[in-house]
Amino acid sequence: MPPKKRSSGTTQNKEVKPSVKSPSPDKKDNAELSIKKHKEKDEDFVGLCMTLQVTDLVCDQAWTFWKSVQKSIEDNPDTQRRMWGVCLYVTSTDMDVASFTLTQMQKAVELNVKQFLSLVRKLDVNMDTISSRVHSVLTHLEKRYDVTLALYQRFEKTCMKIFSADSVKEKEMQHTCWTMFLLAKGRALQMEDDLVIAFQLLLCVLEFFIKRCPAGALQPLYQSSISKAQSPPTRTSRRNQSKAKPRPPEPELDVQLLETLCEENDCNPEEVKNVYKNSFCAFLESMDLSRSQDLPQASELSRQYEEMHLRARDFDGRLFLDGDQTLLGPTSYPSQVAERTPKKNQPEEEAVLIPPQTPIRAAMSSIQQLRLDLTSTGDQPSANLVIYFKNCTVDPTDGVLRRVETLGQMFGQRFCSAAGPRMADTGRQRFTLGVRQYYKVMESMLKSEEKRLSVQNFSKLLNDSTFHTSLLACALQVVMATYGGPGVKTGGYTHATCGNGEPAESDLSFPWILDVFELAAFDFYKVIESFIKAEPSLSKDIVKHLEICEHLIMETLAWRKGSLVFDLLKQAQGEGSAEQPETPATLNQPLQHNHTAADLYLSPVRPGHRLLPPPQCPGTPPTSLGSLSQAPIPQHPRSNSLSLFYKKLYRLAYTRLNMLCSYLLSSNPDLEPFMWTLLQYTLQHQYELMRDRHLDQLIMSAMYAICKVKNVDLRFKTIVTAYKTMPNTNQETFKHVLITEGTELRGPHHDSIIIFYNQVFMQKLKNNIMQYASARPPTLSPIPQIPRSPYKYPSSPLRVPGSNNVYISPLKNPRMSPSIMTPRSRMLVSIGESFGPSNRFQKINQMVNSSDGSLKRSMEQGSAPKPLKRLRFDMDGQDEADGSKAAGESTLIQRLAEMSSTRSRMQEQKMKEDAESGKQ
Repeated sequence: MPPKKRSSGTTQNKEVKPSVKSPSPDKKDNAELSIKKHKEKDEDFVGLCMTLQVTDLVCDQAWTFWKSVQKSIEDNPDTQRRMWGVCLYVTSTDMDVASFTLTQMQKAVELNVKQFLSLVRKLDVNMDTISSRVHSVLTHLEKRYDVTLALYQRFEKTCMKIFSADSVKEKEMQHTCWTMFLLAKGRALQMEDDLVIAFQLLLCVLEFFIKRCPAGALQPLYQSSISKAQSPPTRTSRRNQSKAKPRPPEPELDVQLLETLCEENDCNPEEVKNVYKNSFCAFLESMDLSRSQDLPQASELSRQYEEMHLRARDFDGRLFLDGDQTLLGPTSYPSQVAERTPKKNQPEEEAVLIPPQTPIRAAMSSIQQLRLDLTSTGDQPSANLVIYFKNCTVDPTDGVLRRVETLGQMFGQRFCSAAGPRMADTGRQRFTLGVRQYYKVMESMLKSEEKRLSVQNFSKLLNDSTFHTSLLACALQVVMATYGGPGVKTGGYTHATCGNGEPAESDLSFPWILDVFELAAFDFYKVIESFIKAEPSLSKDIVKHLEICEHLIMETLAWRKGSLVFDLLKQAQGEGSAEQPETPATLNQPLQHNHTAADLYLSPVRPGHRLLPPPQCPGTPPTSLGSLSQAPIPQHPRSNSLSLFYKKLYRLAYTRLNMLCSYLLSSNPDLEPFMWTLLQYTLQHQYELMRDRHLDQLIMSAMYAICKVKNVDLRFKTIVTAYKTMPNTNQETFKHVLITEGTELRGPHHDSIIIFYNQVFMQKLKNNIMQYASARPPTLSPIPQIPRSPYKYPSSPLRVPGSNNVYISPLKNPRMSPSIMTPRSRMLVSIGESFGPSNRFQKINQMVNSSDGSLKRSMEQGSAPKPLKRLRFDMDGQDEADGSKAAGESTLIQRLAEMSSTRSRMQEQKMKEDAESGKQ
């Protein structure tokens, strides 16, 4: 089960169910399995249920679950038994009555963790197969497993550098050390899946063991690192112990040793000391080990961890020590990657090893780089910032300092709520880094504005509280993403979708920082682009993370109930105004990324530049050009921030629509313009449909609607299957869609994407959708120009014009010759260096040609994914899965005629647009 919030020092969750070894007397369904009740089931399945000691109810539910998905699983005895185990785990988790751990189930069916997770995904053949509860449990399980695996691999390598011999005694010591770490991680850390904090705790455990080891068991570096004060008393001192004064208690921390560990592992000593003082010491006290000079008993540590593991019903982390296949599997990462990395083709003494970019190495490197970039930045405004503040009509200094103090208190409280009260110092350290980044970027922004506008008085901007809060939130998001590792850098799509329930407080990924500061997502969006441009030292991963945050805001966060976006849209379109958030005519123009935060915060409106109304909206009756020229309509002021928001929104929407169409409708390319026109019209005129919903829900609905009226057999289950393969998507997007808003008596009603289409989308847009079936469909909206990411990466690969998958990239490191690249990267061509025989170029050509060929063959054979089963939908309420959709010859001729007509209209429209742009 996912870890609930718990107080430090405890070993279990209050709501965790008992294990197989500690049945609960409160549960009526904890009776032993009755074989007589399950005669109709497979004997092997019932035998597996008995092995895992499940109840009759779980056995019945799991068997029903298995029968519902059996047809979609390959007919193989080994796969079938494994699937039974998965069905039992999913059912027990959903019912919250599990009597076995994940490891017990894995061993019963010979399944490793990655295979288990893969089989669960195969089971998810319908919108209601895997519940949101189970999906959340598995998401947390996978993250905990990935973190623990990365920690163990680093633990192995670190132990090789610490201990001098590979004897049985040293192996036993390593086993004890790892078990103690697992126990400490479960008891002392509220966020067990935080990679950085967990690794810092591991260094504390290693320090505890090293200073208690015999000197002969250590490598020379660690022998010399142990402080003399830590050395055990000599025989002489023991002989004279009665005469001498009482020996002072052993220091809790060997600072010199810990600093050596930190230096060897690229870790910040101050952060590790905080974890030692606030978390590890509390764990030692609970184990009565804080003053002991002896190593703990391995059997006692293992017993206590066993109890914790059985209560958590998770995987057994001790099995990493044995190389158990349930954890590592046949394709686990080798522990000696560094030693097998190719070397430079140079003399032996000049050989250079390229360290593998493991998760921990990547995280430590990113943190180290962040700290290095902020070394020269103080915790207070710099001298240059003070000058900018003094030049203001109203000096903002006091407001800035008070705001930082207030937000710091809010951040600290929420961080402790998520990470535990003992993590207060860690929270303060991260907030301090965020403040330094905040001041650094603010100064860079003001210098840029001064150069652009030739002014030095920024009183209005610097006295804008929303601007400062957004800028500090963005700086802290950079810090949190740097420390959070791969899980945070995904952008937090899990709790951005319309899921049921609030996200766990322990999840610090975006948009957690917005909730902490009570900051509107639309206000945060305004500062992202300027922040990236003002801080060139941001890594590519962090820039990508901020870009994903921006997408997340446009997709869903900015459309939450009460958002400023709705007020701006009503203001733009209200009072009889013909104004639009962004006219379709601008879609085929390049997106100019020259907007600054000052533009968006200080100039919320801009005067209209045209007297003509915008081009006619799709789905509206055509209007003559003569009437337009005779009746000019003055423009109302336009929201600058809303205009840019919609420009980016349109481009994001089209990009995602195009991705789905290229995967599902490669044989019907003429349908995409109609889908885009319907989607663009919906976002422009029916934007209320986005309230508390996700952009992708409208995209999938628009796709289905056009296919329906064009008699193309594309079903919702097929759309959803393809959607699940897209990056940064979540199943809650199509499983949990808002149908009706809540009232005082009842909360909001959610259901699947199909119900949303039937009851909301189609009802709202029925008249517009039906126009696409007529002989004169609505005017097509221009296709947006999709630029490469607006946030330039200095060393990003560039695609070779006219090629599909050939890229060139600048050589980042002159030492990185092809001879020392990894086997995969050695296929890259480095211009200016000898590449070798010509057959290597032939391999590249074969690779490119084979990729194109396989793509072509897959398209010819039908690239659409296997549709999901048992999904019912039809406009008339019929079963969509009955397959009763035969297209006759007349339908084919009609479709061919429509395609030809569409091409002609697109060409005519393009010629008109080109002519108009030429006149302008």
